[in-house]
Amino acid sequence: MMRMMLVAGARPNFVKIAPLMRAVAGYDDIEAILVHTGQHYDRAMSDAFFNDLEIRQPDINLNVGSASHAVQTAEVMKRFEPVLLEYVPDVVVVVGDVNSTIACALAAAKLGIPVAHVEAGLRSFDRAMPEEINRVLTDHISDFLFTTEPSAQRNLRREGVPPRKVFAVGNVMVDSLLGFLEKASHSDVLSRLRLGNGEAYALLTLHRPASVDDAASLRRLFEAINAISRSIPVLFPAHPRTRAQIEKHAVEVDPGVRLIEPLGYLDFLCLMSKARLVLTDSGGLQEETTVLGVPCLTMRENTERPITITCGTNRLVGSNARNILRHARSILAGRKRNGKIPRLWDGRAAERIVAILYRELSPGIRIDENRQQPALIAGASEFSLPAALLDRSHEIPLQNEIPHHASSL
Repeated sequence: MMRMMLVAGARPNFVKIAPLMRAVAGYDDIEAILVHTGQHYDRAMSDAFFNDLEIRQPDINLNVGSASHAVQTAEVMKRFEPVLLEYVPDVVVVVGDVNSTIACALAAAKLGIPVAHVEAGLRSFDRAMPEEINRVLTDHISDFLFTTEPSAQRNLRREGVPPRKVFAVGNVMVDSLLGFLEKASHSDVLSRLRLGNGEAYALLTLHRPASVDDAASLRRLFEAINAISRSIPVLFPAHPRTRAQIEKHAVEVDPGVRLIEPLGYLDFLCLMSKARLVLTDSGGLQEETTVLGVPCLTMRENTERPITITCGTNRLVGSNARNILRHARSILAGRKRNGKIPRLWDGRAAERIVAILYRELSPGIRIDENRQQPALIAGASEFSLPAALLDRSHEIPLQNEIPHHASSL
């Protein structure tokens, strides 16, 4: 029996873990152990996410809670190590780039337990972002690096990660989106928000410290958001911390910006799929809007997901109010680009990941640093999984130059 420990620390992590849990359920000889670090924990919202994503409650909750980056990372490691010693998993699977990702990867690596990183290789090239540090460090102590796009493979190759560790598998967040889109379409969230059938609206998310902690930056963003709201209602499911920062910095919010409570996964997916425009500083929404074909303006100076620009519906517009407003008006006037769905974003990434880990780490098999296993990386064609899992119907050519910064567009 193979024992796989899957770790999540924040609600978006469960969107990525859910398809992996379903994929594991197809194997009689894999035991899945779900660990919630409690990095971000709100019982009501967490329960809603578990219900929406149809996954069981975690087997283990570390109940870490909020703290500074250093304290939170250390506390996760301290509480996770005894779990590893008790269960001795064959592999620890971490997703994304939160503090729990690096903390659990580091604790496992120090005990000689193989680590698999889902969403490996993404780079914003901005070390001021805590997530960027988490990504880089996690990648370099992982044994299996599962990537979502060609830029990630190039980044890992440039950093000297052995190609045999790198597998292009697609996007587990897209697995969840495609799996739940039909169910989400039946949500009554529009009627609850008193939006008429077919009424146009923009959807806003804003949560990163770089966006909301600095008063000048937050005011610049709302200068644009308020102007947009005079043309189209802007729905803003605001995180409590973001609300607090708006109040703290006395930021003016126009009546056209509707601050609403945070939403469950299905309600939010419904709103996003029907939005005329999405404004965000999130990473995941750049990918989800690309699959949905919804125009997205990313109000950041850089992105770790450049394929959403070169292939998808995303535009990197920075934090300059005039630039944001110019792009928004263009989209509202009907001038939007038609994106494509990136290669392997077909809803089967989790199947590929579990199949690879099962092949490599079946009972009695451990990591062999000298092994020469085929990996699906940029320029490679050999991969020993069933052809059905290698859907190339959305394949696109690799780009020579991919923009990561707003100034390059």
